[in-house]
Amino acid sequence: MEFIIGIVLVFLLLIILRKIYRRLKRSAMAPLKNRRYLSSKDITKNMTLYTNNKVNIEVDPKTLAFKKPTGNPLVLMMAWLMAKQKHLKKYAQIYTEMGFDVMVVHITPWQLLWPAKGTQVVAAETLKFLENNKSYAPIVMHGFSVGAYQMGEIMLQMSRDMERYSSILDRFVCQIWDSAADITEIPVGVPKSIFPKNERMQSALRNYTLYHLKTFHNQATIHYMRSSQMFHSTLLKAPALFFVSENDPIGPPSSNQAVRENWERANIKVTFKCWQRSQHAAHLIKHRDEYLETLFQHLESCGVLESVGVAKRAKL
Repeated sequence: MEFIIGIVLVFLLLIILRKIYRRLKRSAMAPLKNRRYLSSKDITKNMTLYTNNKVNIEVDPKTLAFKKPTGNPLVLMMAWLMAKQKHLKKYAQIYTEMGFDVMVVHITPWQLLWPAKGTQVVAAETLKFLENNKSYAPIVMHGFSVGAYQMGEIMLQMSRDMERYSSILDRFVCQIWDSAADITEIPVGVPKSIFPKNERMQSALRNYTLYHLKTFHNQATIHYMRSSQMFHSTLLKAPALFFVSENDPIGPPSSNQAVRENWERANIKVTFKCWQRSQHAAHLIKHRDEYLETLFQHLESCGVLESVGVAKRAKL
């Protein structure tokens, strides 16, 4: 009986995710319009470049190398689950207005549930892009929520060939983590991301997620655990900034604090900004001035602004 229930849950989940993904793909991945200094280009189905360059960007589909580099530094942005383009644009603009290109890496719920055919494929594509576009330096890492897991997958692949990938790590000059979520928050975060206003569907999907973690340990859960371990130990030693809030059940201060302590033991400089009340992966919306001021100070202290020619203490 339990097996039959599991099959039914999987079938229903696939139908739901398929409909949601199709709907969001039409809206979230549509070309940007009517934005004066911002344009976008899909590099892969999971990677979108935002830039203030008005020239047409040509990409080699096999290597993901740009035929002509833009000449801008890069922000590698790991999106939260089910992120919409109109929200990602707000973060991309912060950087494009300073002269950065922003590469947003986004994953689907299906890719998260089946890492070997999902998130690990996206991780390999991200590495391919970074490796074959060496002109992108310096690189700023800005990740949200499940993006912490995705970065863990990327670092796991790096760790298998450090001689090859160490030069990529050297190009990262700072990192920002907004509402970073760990493996323990997957049953909470996935349902809330997909059904933010439907508690009944959240409950159903939460039950399936728990079933998925238990039933597909080798196909899924073991990969989440390895990624989490890698994120806690980290290959990326650049100074870090964490944004969290006390009322966030998906990326709580406790799990982020555990990462902070591990990183500080590894001599990584960490700045920790915690609000009493805010919203998961939406601190910019709730606390715009404070968010930008803290972010700007972090970029300045890491020498990023000076390296890209932004005037000291300029306002975002």
